[in-house]
Amino acid sequence: MFRRTFWFTAGAAAGVWATAKVNRKIKQLTPESLAAQAADKAVVAGHKLKDFALDVREGMVRREAELGEALGLEAPVDPDLPVQPHYAVEAAEPDRRGAPTRNRKLPYNSYNRNEDH
Repeated sequence: MFRRTFWFTAGAAAGVWATAKVNRKIKQLTPESLAAQAADKAVVAGHKLKDFALDVREGMVRREAELGEALGLEAPVDPDLPVQPHYAVEAAEPDRRGAPTRNRKLPYNSYNRNEDH
């Protein structure tokens, strides 16, 4: 009699445990839960990527300073030398009223027919 009661109780406890575990897993697999997990992982990945980018930028600055020092690029500039600034994109020309326009142009005329017009 006690043996049957023991095994009945053990079976009932195992059934309750298995049901709770299955229900927990089903709640984890709902679309809302999966979306929340994906969002959390995306945020963590974004933080790791930002930290990596900051580390790379810090290393670049440090290495650039080392190279500038090794090549003597940090030396003072001779004021007698002419300085010609080079701009990759020219400033916008002012419109008729004298206000600068938002559109800028390249400093050269291209005759490449494959460029976007």
